[in-house]
Amino acid sequence: MSTAPVFVTCSSLSFDWPDGTPVFEELQLAVGPGRTGLIGLNGSGKSTLLKLITGELQPTDGQVTVAGTVGLLPQGIILDTALRVDEVLGIAGARAALHAIEAGEATEANFAAVGDDWDVEERAHATLDRLGLGGIGLDRTVGDLSGGETVLLRLAGLLLARPDVLLLDEPTNNLDLRARRRLYEAVEAWSGVMVVVSHDRELLERVDQIAELREGEVRWFGGNFTAYEEIVAAEQETAERLVRVAEADVQRQKRELVEAHVRLARRKRYGQKMYENKREPKIVMGARKRAAQESAGKHRIMHTEKLAEARERLDQAVEAVRNDAEIRIELPATRVPPGRRVLTLRGLQLAHAGAVRAVPGELELRGPERVALVGRNGSGKTTLLRTVAGLLRPVAGEAETHVPVRFLPQRLDVLDDRLSVVANVARFAPQATDNRIRARLAHFLFRGGRADRPAGTLSGGERFRAALAALLLAEPAPQLLMLDEPTNNLDLASVGQLTDALESYQGALMVASHDVPFLESIGVTRWLRLEDGELRPTSAEEVRASMWDE
Repeated sequence: MSTAPVFVTCSSLSFDWPDGTPVFEELQLAVGPGRTGLIGLNGSGKSTLLKLITGELQPTDGQVTVAGTVGLLPQGIILDTALRVDEVLGIAGARAALHAIEAGEATEANFAAVGDDWDVEERAHATLDRLGLGGIGLDRTVGDLSGGETVLLRLAGLLLARPDVLLLDEPTNNLDLRARRRLYEAVEAWSGVMVVVSHDRELLERVDQIAELREGEVRWFGGNFTAYEEIVAAEQETAERLVRVAEADVQRQKRELVEAHVRLARRKRYGQKMYENKREPKIVMGARKRAAQESAGKHRIMHTEKLAEARERLDQAVEAVRNDAEIRIELPATRVPPGRRVLTLRGLQLAHAGAVRAVPGELELRGPERVALVGRNGSGKTTLLRTVAGLLRPVAGEAETHVPVRFLPQRLDVLDDRLSVVANVARFAPQATDNRIRARLAHFLFRGGRADRPAGTLSGGERFRAALAALLLAEPAPQLLMLDEPTNNLDLASVGQLTDALESYQGALMVASHDVPFLESIGVTRWLRLEDGELRPTSAEEVRASMWDE
């Protein structure tokens, strides 16, 4: 790496989408050495900011300056399945030239292609081994790798390139626990400038500082995500206390204004009575009346100004309180009585990745159980869920559901991108009126015109909410809800909203996820590991421990 100062600076950065929708306006940002966790609500512009830093997008106004080279691990990596591993790593040319020289083709072009990188293959193998990919070989193709292995392979290429600035956009999506551990270790070992956009709490515990992108501005917090949470919680407690004080002050000023009006009205009635009874000379009474009117006006103005000031302090206090909207689910029809049979698996054999995986014996789910389905990438979790949902036919055996069931896949492809959010929900609930659908969608934060947006224009988090709404508002209401990696597209605030929403869901849950903190937060009652085609009982502690086992 270069020894020159390395930093990223955004000066008065503005960016609008082609349709005129603004994302940033006069954004200021300066990132120095160390690991920075970039967090923010879905749609706040985190991924857009990374693309502006790399130059993939051009700002509408302002400037981005990067001192040093930059590398980006994007979200949702898609690679040509015909590419070889060495091509993804960016070493195919140097490797071919090295082999040519070893075979006797000592040409100037080959020496130029190798440069000083004579140990390119050794470095590549060492990097792959660090990320748990030591056995894949440099000549294999991407088509032979799982989604998680593809992510790690792309990261290996970046580590080999050794950029001065490394940008990671949701890098743990689709990674199993062992793969996440490898990524965590790579992040901890990084010595340059790193910016990580992530909802993975365990990853964010490994950063040096948090940068929160909120309402078009970046605010910095020293320390990891736990330190950030503690600071924000303390600030919110103070802000809420100030709101209570300001509310009390407004009420007090209102009372004083009313009392002042009452006193002035009494004085006016007394003066009028004295005038009518002519107890004092006319000129004296006139002077008293003018003085009373002036005093009344001054008092009225004073108390009105005090009330306005109190209201302004209240507005400022309210603005300091974070009031992020939350999903609300209130669906009595989803309730499953304790003991009712929900799902039965008997001698199930799954068609998975060109092979047959067996789930021997019988498994039964009863009542409102909450089942966590864990296992390594490629173990067949998605295949099992799709089979239970009736989207795949088993090779043998049966998966019998005894209640209405809905499945939310990783790809969120239950939505038709051409249709609005309202129209998508209507597909699942054809008997529901437009007003009823819109009223329900408001609970999922789609209010007014937001409900009319085409599904294809939604952000990852918005798309998830729309898909969840479509399934939960379906007729009949699902009493078994199956979710496949539901936190992949959600920011931390949305994960919290989903957790709260699932707490109020009264049906049975089966959730496939690598996100152990999320699984623990939704009150899982049974942990099942899918391994070698067998469903085995496990626990959160065993799952965490297995993450560090080879």
